[in-house]
Amino acid sequence: MTFSDYRRAPNIADHPDVYERENEAIDPDGVLWRELRVRADWAGRTIVDLGCGTGFWLPRYAADAGEAIGVEPDPDLRARAGERGTVLPGSAEHIPLADASVDVVHARFAYFFPPDCDPGLTEVRRVLRPGGRLVVIDNDWRHGEFADLLAASPWASAQGTADTTDAWWRERDAERTEVMSAWRCRDAAELESVLRIEFPGDVVDEWVRANPGRRELSYGYVLFTVTA
Repeated sequence: MTFSDYRRAPNIADHPDVYERENEAIDPDGVLWRELRVRADWAGRTIVDLGCGTGFWLPRYAADAGEAIGVEPDPDLRARAGERGTVLPGSAEHIPLADASVDVVHARFAYFFPPDCDPGLTEVRRVLRPGGRLVVIDNDWRHGEFADLLAASPWASAQGTADTTDAWWRERDAERTEVMSAWRCRDAAELESVLRIEFPGDVVDEWVRANPGRRELSYGYVLFTVTA
């Protein structure tokens, strides 16, 4: 089964075990998770993790959601995710759920890289119940050490610019929320290995030289929230 809007993500697809370490390092103090609850609490409700990858976050959602569903187009990642919860084959433009059947949709660094995202937004609106919410978790390109790495990386240019992204969501009446958090790894070697699946080698080399022994960096998020 293939999906026309699927774009393979080499950071997770080629390095799923290292990506697990990345997920473990994310938001160590729970700042992001608290804000996600404020934007759209999923307790007792149906939540979809759109582009769930290996399903790392599914057990956390399922702990108090009424139902937690992963949607993932990559068959290899989907197989791993299925060991963690309910996962369906699909994509942002092909969500295999009924109209008005979902309360919350999260898309974490998946699909919504404006300006060509209207088909996916239309599909998410289809499955959301009236008053339901889509929360897109994106990188903050302006604040934090991770933003500095993005600015230095040619790999990130395909995701557009912060101004383009902000304007696209503003035109669609999205709420924009900045959250400053961190990545915190177990040691410097682990942080370096995580950075190497996200950035070119020369960018990582320069950062490591300038930050010897570091196991943590500041990481800014931007949440875009759309209400159905």
